[in-house]
Amino acid sequence: MAEAFAPASPSPLLAPGALAVLQDLLREEGLDGWLLYDFRDQNPLAHRLLGLGKTTRRAFAYFPAHGEPRLLRHGIEASAWTHWSGSQETYTGWQSLEQALPRFLEGASRVAMEVSPGGEVPTVDRVPMGMVTMLQRLTGLEIASSGDLVSYFHGRWGSGGRASHGRAAEVVRNVALGAFDRAGEALLAGTPLREGELTVWIHEELRRAGLPVHTGCIVAVGENAADPHYHPIGDGAVIEPGPAGGQPLLIDLWGGEPGGIPADQTWMGWLGASPSPRALAVWEAVRDARDAALTLLRQAGDEGRVLQGWEVDRAARDLLRTRGMEEAFLHRLGHSIDTELHGSGANLDDLETRDGRKILPGTGFSVEPGVYLPGDIGMRTEVNVYWTEAGPEVTPSVIQDALILIPGGESRARHS
Repeated sequence: MAEAFAPASPSPLLAPGALAVLQDLLREEGLDGWLLYDFRDQNPLAHRLLGLGKTTRRAFAYFPAHGEPRLLRHGIEASAWTHWSGSQETYTGWQSLEQALPRFLEGASRVAMEVSPGGEVPTVDRVPMGMVTMLQRLTGLEIASSGDLVSYFHGRWGSGGRASHGRAAEVVRNVALGAFDRAGEALLAGTPLREGELTVWIHEELRRAGLPVHTGCIVAVGENAADPHYHPIGDGAVIEPGPAGGQPLLIDLWGGEPGGIPADQTWMGWLGASPSPRALAVWEAVRDARDAALTLLRQAGDEGRVLQGWEVDRAARDLLRTRGMEEAFLHRLGHSIDTELHGSGANLDDLETRDGRKILPGTGFSVEPGVYLPGDIGMRTEVNVYWTEAGPEVTPSVIQDALILIPGGESRARHS
């Protein structure tokens, strides 16, 4: 039984030198400490940052801006905390917990927790309101968001993660291009694929090429591409030019190495003799919105300027407004990427939320503008960015600039 409660992994907050870095960050932000609270993995960020295995009772790990870390845990959970290197005390009943908390947090007036005022950043909003109000009632604490601390200690890739992502990005790109070729070959053979068939092939190719983690894709032809999270019914639609003589094919695919940083890309193809003026206008709008965001990132890198997530989203959204397509951009510009495909760092978002977290060096994210016109057409392009002290490092090494004309689409369109 004890083995099930053993620590799951090393805690990045307890690594050599981590406390000194954390305390510098706390002092810079005017915080007295970082209070990590968890109950049965309700707060997965705290669970991972503390390296916890299975726990069943409320626990509080406090990292002060000055002094040693300390732990307040339930008396039956010693095995879950054998890796803890600071001081610790225990409680058993609710009365002893309420008596212990003011003493445990003595001297603190403003601490960071996994909260998000106004629910602005749902990925960080992990501590229940009941616990927040309990702490405020017992201690009078001001509780601030730990969003930037989470980005720093959970979202950074490290050199190994950066290299892993770079390898994954090239695999994802090659599989995407291979999928367009496969669709074209099937057209030329007179046996066009369905969306579901190509989806299965992409999954298999990603895994075969060494990306078995976070593996998945979206294959959407024609007006199906106007659904950002499209999933086919059954085998899905036939991948062919269609009765109008041409239509887009969207392929969004992702995957990562075990223990690495996944890559997430979207590529656009055209089934038919040549893209219609309407299709070209939509494609160029999403491509230019992507490039507007990348330009802002490069400028900020050159200037040494700190950006917040919402600012990058706004650059792409403003570009789409000039093309009359802002209202058709239905989602945020990009999501954080760390060991999870949708990570815990800053998102590029000024639509679903206003993400005011800093884009910190060593973290990464997607850039994926889209235009979605239901019953008509949908287009998206997606690349990934690793943020360095000098600016953005964009993956894959070659990104899409023009619609990919699918082999076989032209001849099928002439005879449709």
